[in-house]
Amino acid sequence: MPQHTTIPLNRAWNTWSDRPAEMVFLPLGVRLTPVLYSSRSRTTSAIEPRHDTVRLGRHELDGSEVSLETEHTGTTLSFHWSKPDPFVVTGGWRAQASAEWGLRFWVTLAISADGATVTYDEAAGAALIKIGQRFVAVVSAESPVQVTGHDSIADLRQDFEANGYFYLASRSNAAPVIGLRFNLEMMRDGSYAAAVADRADLAIEKARAALARKAAPVADQTDTFLAAVRDIVGWNTIWDETNNRPYTAVTRIWNLGKFAVWYNDQTYAALLSGLFDMDIARENLAAAFAGVTPQGNVACIVTSNDAWVDRTQPPLGSLVLWDLYQRSGERSIVEASYDVVARAHRWWWDNRDPDRRGMISCGTSDVGESLYKGTAFGARNETGMDNSATHDEAVYDPNTRSLSTFDLGLNCVVALDAEMLAKLAAFLGKTVEVEEFEAIAAGLRQRISEELWDDKRRIFANRQRSGAFVKSLSPTSFYPLLCGAASDEQARHLMVHLQDNSLFAGEFGLPNATRNDPAYAENVYWRGRIWPNVNYLVWLGLKRYGLEPQAQRLRAQSQELFLKSWEGKRIAAENYNSRTGEAMDQGDTDPFYIWAGLLPLMAMSDVVDVDPWDGWTISNRQRDANLGTIVSPAGPMSVRIADGRLLLSINGKLFLETSLPLRLSGLSIAPGHVRMTISPVDPGGVLIFPGLDADDVMGIYIDRIAIPSERVDGPLTIAIAASSEARKLEIFVGADTSRI
Repeated sequence: MPQHTTIPLNRAWNTWSDRPAEMVFLPLGVRLTPVLYSSRSRTTSAIEPRHDTVRLGRHELDGSEVSLETEHTGTTLSFHWSKPDPFVVTGGWRAQASAEWGLRFWVTLAISADGATVTYDEAAGAALIKIGQRFVAVVSAESPVQVTGHDSIADLRQDFEANGYFYLASRSNAAPVIGLRFNLEMMRDGSYAAAVADRADLAIEKARAALARKAAPVADQTDTFLAAVRDIVGWNTIWDETNNRPYTAVTRIWNLGKFAVWYNDQTYAALLSGLFDMDIARENLAAAFAGVTPQGNVACIVTSNDAWVDRTQPPLGSLVLWDLYQRSGERSIVEASYDVVARAHRWWWDNRDPDRRGMISCGTSDVGESLYKGTAFGARNETGMDNSATHDEAVYDPNTRSLSTFDLGLNCVVALDAEMLAKLAAFLGKTVEVEEFEAIAAGLRQRISEELWDDKRRIFANRQRSGAFVKSLSPTSFYPLLCGAASDEQARHLMVHLQDNSLFAGEFGLPNATRNDPAYAENVYWRGRIWPNVNYLVWLGLKRYGLEPQAQRLRAQSQELFLKSWEGKRIAAENYNSRTGEAMDQGDTDPFYIWAGLLPLMAMSDVVDVDPWDGWTISNRQRDANLGTIVSPAGPMSVRIADGRLLLSINGKLFLETSLPLRLSGLSIAPGHVRMTISPVDPGGVLIFPGLDADDVMGIYIDRIAIPSERVDGPLTIAIAASSEARKLEIFVGADTSRI
C-alpha cells in the first residue's frame, strides 16, 4: 500500500484494506496482517470475508477500538485492536474454541510495507521498518516461536501450505515480509504493539510501553442502534488505492474491481457517516459526485472496470445534502455540492422526458461504452430496482432510448429532489433557483397525483406512456407520500393497502413485490424481498403526512427485522426475506451492506431524529435510552433517558432535562437563542435548562407571547402547561451567550 500522508492523524492506523483483520498505518503504508494456518486442513487464512468465516465486531470510525471473530478449520479466534496514541496500535488474539492440537494451529503476524525491507532485531525482540527518516517497530508480549522471511503475503501462505509448520528453511531476519510465528499451544492468547517514531530505539520503547499497559478493550456504552450504524460505517470505510481516497464502500466484501461506487449507495454512506464525522461524510459525498459526467448526470456506478455514464440513479443526493446540513450546520457542505445536484436535476428533463409531458421515463443515453448500455436492463438501472416486477411490462424503445413506462418511484424522487433543491437554494440565497425548483416540484407532484393514480385499484402505480397502468406494484406506491404528491383521500386509500395482508402487510414490513404477485414467490433481489432503503423512504413519507401510527409500526418492524440478524450473528444485510425475516436464505444477499444502517437509523428516531421537514427532533417516550455522541450544529450531542427522565447534553455539558413525555421538533441551539416546537402534552410539567442561568435570560416566548421569568440564581426552569396543541418555545439569552 503506497504512502498517504494527508489522512487525519487520528485515523492513520485503521483497517484500510480489503482484509478486515489487517491494520494499516496509511501515511507510511505499513501493514500488520494476521495469517492463520491449520495443520488439520493444511490451509491458511488471511481472514477475508469472501473466503473465510468472519464475524465483524465493534469498529470505531477512527480505529481506536476494533474487534472481530473468525473461524478456520473449526478453530475460532477473536482479534482486538486499540490505539493508546495516534502513532501506536496494540492488538491481540484469543483462542475461543480449538478443533485441533494448539501446537498445530499457527497465528502469524505478517509485517510489511511496499518497497521496504523489514528486519527483525533478535536482541531487541522487535521487527523494524525504516521509511524515509521514520521507523516503525513491532513487538510481541511473548517471543515468536520463529521468525520467517517472504517476498509477499501470498508467499508466506504458500510456504505454510506446501511445507507445514515444522519447516525451518524460510527463517530470516530481513525480507519484504517478516512473519512472527506463534502457535495456540504456547500462545493461546497473544498480544503485540506497533509504534511509529523518528528513531528506532524510541519506536521500540513506545511499542514496549504500550504493550506493558495491557489495556483491556474499552466497554461500549453506546446505544445498540447507534453502535450498529457506527460499526457498519466503520467496517465498510476503506482506502481506494486507484483514486487515492478513503470512502465507505457499499460493502468491503464485494469484489467488483479495485473500487466500486454506486451513486445512491454512496449518498446513503454520507448520510450514515454524518452522524459521527462530517469529514467522512464529505469524503463519501466526494466519492459519489466524482461520478458526475460532462452531460450533467451522476453516473449510476463507477468501478475500476467500468463507468455507467449513460444512466444514473434516483436523485437522492439533495435529500442527503439537506440532512447533513441540518445535522451539522455547516454551510460549506452545501456550497461544495449544490451545483452538482442542481445540474443533475436539470439533466433529467433534458434527457428523460421523451414526449415532453413533464414526467420521467428511465433510459440509457448514447454516451460511453458501459455494460448494458442501450438495453432495457440498463434503463431499469435508473430506478435502482433492477429486476422489479414493476418493469416486466416495460418495453425499451431504441428511438427514445427509454422505457415505455412512467416509473412512479423515480418520478416521486425527482419531485422530492426539486423540493430539496429549493430548500438548498433558499439557504444559499439563490432566489431565482428557489422559484425554478419549487415550480418543478409543484408541477410534478400534481401530475403524479392525477396521472399515476389508478382510480380502479385506488393506488399509485407505474403507467405506460400510452395510458395503461402496470399490473405489478411495489412499495414505491407509497412514494407520493415522500414527495407530497398524495391528496388526503389518496393517502387514506394507501393506508388500506399498507395494512392488506395480500399486498404489503406482514411481520417485517414492505416486500418489494406484493404478496399476491407471482414475482413474490421468487424471493430474488427486487422480486419479493425487503430492502432497508425502501423501508426508510416509505417511513419518511408516512412521517411527512402525520401518519404516526403507521410510521411507528414500520419503524418497529424495521427494528425487529434488523435485530433478527444483527444480534448474535452481526449480519447487516442488503435485503431480507419478507416472510421469515432471514437475511442469508439465498445467495444474492450481501451480509454487511451499508444501507442496512438505515434500519437502526430509523430505530434511533424514537429518541433523536433529523427530519427533512421538522429538523432536529428529540423524543422522551421511552423509559430508558442512552444515545450519543452524535454530530449536531451546537456541538457533540448525547441523549440519555433514565426512568422516563430525559437528559440532553451538548459538548459534554447537561443542557436540558425533563420528565415530560414530549417530542421536541425544530430544535435549534445557537448563541443567544434557543428554539423548539413542543408536542401536545398532558399533564404539564417543567423544562429545566442547566446550561442556562435564569439571570441571563432576556425573554421567553411561547407561540410568540412573552411569559414572565423570575431572575433567580440557578438553572432556567420553564413551566409547560398541559395542551392539546403543539407550541413554539423561544428563549433569548443576553450577556453570556457562550453557554449555548
